Amino acid sequence: MANSTFNADYQLLLEVLRKHRDAVQLTQVELAERLGTTQGFISKCERGSRRIDVVELVEIAEALHVPPLQLIGDFLKQRKPGQHPKIRRKRRSFKR
Repeated sequence: MANSTFNADYQLLLEVLRKHRDAVQLTQVELAERLGTTQGFISKCERGSRRIDVVELVEIAEALHVPPLQLIGDFLKQRKPGQHPKIRRKRRSFKR
């Protein structure tokens, strides 16, 4: 599972979001107004400086008048599964 906003899959998701925003000819300011947030928030999300959770993804899709499942479907159509090695995590040792 990827934790970084700079991994290829996450960057692809952001590209899909930007393309949908551009397709409906919305500026970051206009999208921010629809979401009740700031243009800075939208910019950070689109740049990958701030990770978007699933609830925010749904809200963004709805603000773009795109069904959330269509947006995710567009992402999945372009995604190349298995291109990233699995991340190994350190095992935690529990002290008693």
